[in-house]
Amino acid sequence: MPTALYHTFGCKLNFAETSAVASRMESRGIRRAIKGEKPDLIFVNTCSVTGEADKKCRQAIRSYNRRYPDAAIIVTGCYAQLKSEEAAALPGVAVVAGNDKKGMVDEFVDNYLSSRRKLVEVIPARDIRSFTPSCSRGDRTRYFLKVQDGCDCWCTYCTIPAARGRSRSATVAQLVAQASRAAADGGKEIVITGVNIGDFGKRQPDLPDGATPETFLDLVKALDTVEGISRYRISSIEPDLLTDEIIEYCASSRAFMPHFHIPLQSGSDEVLRLMRRRYDTALFRDKILRIKQLIPDAFIGVDVMAGTRGETLDEFNRSRDFLVCSSNTGRVAAVYCSANWRNLRLERVVSSSTRRCFSSWGTVWGISRARVPGRSEYGKTWRRVTGRESRKSRERLNSSRVSPRVPAMTSTPMN
Repeated sequence: MPTALYHTFGCKLNFAETSAVASRMESRGIRRAIKGEKPDLIFVNTCSVTGEADKKCRQAIRSYNRRYPDAAIIVTGCYAQLKSEEAAALPGVAVVAGNDKKGMVDEFVDNYLSSRRKLVEVIPARDIRSFTPSCSRGDRTRYFLKVQDGCDCWCTYCTIPAARGRSRSATVAQLVAQASRAAADGGKEIVITGVNIGDFGKRQPDLPDGATPETFLDLVKALDTVEGISRYRISSIEPDLLTDEIIEYCASSRAFMPHFHIPLQSGSDEVLRLMRRRYDTALFRDKILRIKQLIPDAFIGVDVMAGTRGETLDEFNRSRDFLVCSSNTGRVAAVYCSANWRNLRLERVVSSSTRRCFSSWGTVWGISRARVPGRSEYGKTWRRVTGRESRKSRERLNSSRVSPRVPAMTSTPMN
């Protein structure tokens, strides 16, 4: 029986899609390779959120080719979508499939195995119209329910619209059916995932003609009625799409957990404008306070970036002050920030005191992973900050007191 190895880069949506591909492969008699076993096929679901992400994908593909020279490598995901020719030229690559072709990977593999000819199946993201819902868990305990794909926002730092196309989603009926099947298979918890799930209901290809467009609130209410699923988590939702009605329903729902992940990106209105975000800090604050009012014990995760082109030190400080105030008025945690901005290593660009201010911020907030913008792009690498390094940085911060407005905090590692 042929075997396959699966490697996923990037977001929860990629993990959900990889699990769905693995299920389709198994239905065709291709089982998942166990540790130490040489695979016949290698499936790499790539990410292209940063230049460093592209580099890591290339490195992984080359590494797999060196370790398993006889295996056929299938490359899909955002890197494959944006740089298909580059991906196809890598050693060992047999199939390159665009983001909308992931549901057809098993067919592409059959074609390759019969013809031994390299396949590149990628269309421009602007032409993607189809949507393939999936609900799978792979080797995890939680199920991941893909409800939406693509994005129409075009934020200045983000490649997602170019890689995944316009926003589109499944129907409520389709997703309730998939959640019911997960419950029948013994699933208890489902993570609702997508690129911009608050945009659910836009461009539903399978919605009958003349039917009323559906909303994310409609989906939340319908999923809450599925018997057997005891916990739902909303993976991430934009603050301007998190309506008061959604918050109120989650506060009294049967199965939706008191958990919200709300990307802020910056606590400065000017930087949000530079990013072309569709909200300001006042709206974000209102959402946090509303959640705090209705669900006092809610956990709120927040994304934050520093180093946006045009961001000044004053704007950075304004963003930091906003976060300090938000953390004191609500339960805000899981902040990602650029704790080691590479631009700050250049003495001719900024002073050493400014570098210390930027590089200390991640330690102040207890960051265990930091997104590092490069000089010419919005993000370079993900850096693991060890416990020892965090302690040293914290001691240095407490002794130097870079900014009197930033309180010393105990570092708390993130899972």
